[in-house]
Amino acid sequence: MRFVTFLEGTDAQLGVLDDGQKIIRVKSVFSNAPEDIIELIQLGQAGMLSLREGMDQVLESDKIPFDDVHLLAPIPRPIRNIMCVGKNYYTHAHEFAQSGFDKSASKTDPDIPVAPIIFTKAPSSVIGTREQIVKPRKLGQKVDYEAELGVVIGKGGRNISKEIAYDHVWGYTIINDMTARDIQAKHKQWFIGKSLDTFCPMGPWIATADEVDPENLDLKCWVNGELRQDAQTKDLIFDIPTLIETLSEGITLIPGDIIATGTPAGVGIGFDPPIFLKEGDRIQISITGLGELENTIVDEV
Repeated sequence: MRFVTFLEGTDAQLGVLDDGQKIIRVKSVFSNAPEDIIELIQLGQAGMLSLREGMDQVLESDKIPFDDVHLLAPIPRPIRNIMCVGKNYYTHAHEFAQSGFDKSASKTDPDIPVAPIIFTKAPSSVIGTREQIVKPRKLGQKVDYEAELGVVIGKGGRNISKEIAYDHVWGYTIINDMTARDIQAKHKQWFIGKSLDTFCPMGPWIATADEVDPENLDLKCWVNGELRQDAQTKDLIFDIPTLIETLSEGITLIPGDIIATGTPAGVGIGFDPPIFLKEGDRIQISITGLGELENTIVDEV
């Protein structure tokens, strides 16, 4: 199943996308429906079962065409910081180390990390598809894109082993880990440069885990129609079970947590000279089965 969050009037609504590219309001399917996708995730299998049973009863006339709605990020208000992984594709690890912007590289092994590099993005950075990414007036003039597969946790837990890690995944989405490279380099850590307002486009939907083969997905990113990133998720240095095991060793994961798994080669700093984003640039990201995330850069007024 594929879930979206969309605006109806001034209210955010939770919807499920049918095979005909129409949206069914979750609140029309069963009573005491969850207010948002976090509540749905927390309901577990019982909630999903009620939803599946009620969907067949929805009239075609009550469905909303997908292209007619204003989509928000599928999780517009994450519960806490989005957990991200740095340098998690071999080719990107090399291009980042060679770019001069990597202040985290070790002297003994500058390219390939020996353990997952984890950082976070602030929840306030999240926006949906077709919304504008605002390039700040004073901060962050070297703005870059990073296409990534996002993992949404369903069943929480601590000390989750790799062998059962996929049992804790609820679904998958697309994330653009926008980055102000100059801020990233200045502070020698990544949180500020990656957490600016609007710097975490997400969507257009979340597909539940039963619909996705996370180790065999095509990931592509275009800037103004030019293909910049083209990779497969099988090329991750640290796979999803390893990431979940690593994060949960000392942190209790909770339903609705989001893990951004890293980006492949082809980002702006990988060019010589680097190509940074400017006003009017359009970034489109697609991942197999997860739709297309599209956003445009605007300068802050």
